[in-house]
Amino acid sequence: MTNFVTYESIRMWREAQIYEYTADTHSLNSFHDLVMYKVLKAAINRLNLGDPPCDFCWFIAGSGGRMEQEIISDQDHGIIFEISSEKNEAYFLKLGKEVSFGLNLVGYPYCQGNIMSSNPLWCKSIDAWLEQLYKWMEERSLESIRNLQIFYDARCLYGNADYVQQLKLYIYDYQNQQPILLKRLMDSVMHIKNAIGPLGQIIVIDHGRYQGSINLKYSAFLPYVNAIRILAIKEGLYETSTLERMEALFRHNDYADELARSKTYFAKLLDYRLTLVKGNTYEDTHFLKIKDVNKSDRKEMKQILKEGIRLHQYVSRLVLSSCSG
Repeated sequence: MTNFVTYESIRMWREAQIYEYTADTHSLNSFHDLVMYKVLKAAINRLNLGDPPCDFCWFIAGSGGRMEQEIISDQDHGIIFEISSEKNEAYFLKLGKEVSFGLNLVGYPYCQGNIMSSNPLWCKSIDAWLEQLYKWMEERSLESIRNLQIFYDARCLYGNADYVQQLKLYIYDYQNQQPILLKRLMDSVMHIKNAIGPLGQIIVIDHGRYQGSINLKYSAFLPYVNAIRILAIKEGLYETSTLERMEALFRHNDYADELARSKTYFAKLLDYRLTLVKGNTYEDTHFLKIKDVNKSDRKEMKQILKEGIRLHQYVSRLVLSSCSG
């Protein structure tokens, strides 16, 4: 396999190859993984500081962690390193800044929420990460709960994957002792952008740049993603993709009947996004213009939207019951 030594060469290779991997979401995300891996290796070489001073894991989160990225995707990533010291903290923060810079040049825009290895909040030793997670779980702020959910989608792309699993186990053990955490997680995602009107019609944006479109991210994807993530935390799953989490949940308790239809519709939603959504920017890829969807697909999109709401309500009732029981 060819080694790329500059960000520019990686960018050119990415642009030339990416449309060869759009047959399905898994293929596309495997390609994203390869690109980002190459950027990390190039970043380590560009630092010219020698080998990393200790064992570490570079993880990706968000849609990348869940293997649900679109063709255009921004950055969500962090670093967990083994030994806490000023020297190690300085090294890995430099690496985090370099890899964030490289990813941006290659075609992954900076994360607007600053969920990147260049941010000290997301670049810590394993011990510091344990302290950070405890703080997020104890605090009641929406930001802390949001960060906790982002972390639970983390997937190690380079290095020691045991670090991510160790930290997820810590979250699982905490919520076993403090089930109120699940309720706080659920409360933070209760608002769903309704896209189905009282007469069963799809509600579209009525003005602005995306007039005539629906926001797939908030109306369709997040009801599934958020609900299944909460069940994954409840059951202590290490899987990160929503579909893999559903598969794992089939083997837990009595979820199979409740999730079978959800899994089918979410898989179709991923396919629709690849085939129907058009756009030139990261923001564009969140919107689907309904007039471009044929009658049959529009009918199925309604079912996808309705099922997302049903799943979300099911998990909400389940969490409420487990917290009160």
